[in-house]
Amino acid sequence: MRPYSLPESIEACLFDLDGVITKTAVVHAAAWKQTFDDFLLRRDGAGFTPFDVTQDYDEYVDGRPRTDGVRSFLASRGIRLPEGTPGDEGDTVQGLGNRKNDLLLEKISAEGVEAYPGTMRYVRTVRQHGLKTGVVSSSANCREILVAVGAESLFDVRIDGLVAAERGLPGKPHPDTFLAAAHDLGVTARVSAVFEDALAGMDAGRSGDFGYVVGVDRVGQADALLAHGADIVVQDLAELEHLG
Repeated sequence: MRPYSLPESIEACLFDLDGVITKTAVVHAAAWKQTFDDFLLRRDGAGFTPFDVTQDYDEYVDGRPRTDGVRSFLASRGIRLPEGTPGDEGDTVQGLGNRKNDLLLEKISAEGVEAYPGTMRYVRTVRQHGLKTGVVSSSANCREILVAVGAESLFDVRIDGLVAAERGLPGKPHPDTFLAAAHDLGVTARVSAVFEDALAGMDAGRSGDFGYVVGVDRVGQADALLAHGADIVVQDLAELEHLG
């Protein structure tokens, strides 16, 4: 292991955004809850079963592209909706996804965005030691959030929701977005490390045959991250510098 606790073979680090780089996972969860609870109240009345910001968020929407998250959660409740259109505001897959994004942006505007200091130090450390870095996120707002926290220049490539749509890449739990980032960095998956807090991201890292998969446990799901393929689980990336 080197000073940042990665195998000698690793040449590149691929970081998820929400929950790994920035403290936005909790904001996403709150936006999803408001979106789904409003929809379920309209559909089922006051006796509806609310969206759970831990179990439902982790299992069905965390890390996935927005519309995939809508479909996944609704399927868990036995609900199917029309797809709708990109600008839809009704009770469709696209409409609920759009509503969630509007709420997310409202919350970010009102509350601001913060980066995890431990992650920022860790990214700078691996770059100082010559490793390449990329950010891989399902968010269509990835670049704006990186700019807001002053972190855009720390990543050599960015594969986000917009890039994935342009290239026709399926999102997590498929490995394609991580593989695209490795390709753009000029390295293979086997010499790349994935840093993720989402179970879908763990699945992507493992199925893509990446050289090392780091689970970042912000919400007490270490066992689940390990079960989904993490080689190591930490609560903050600062721990990796101490392990090295």
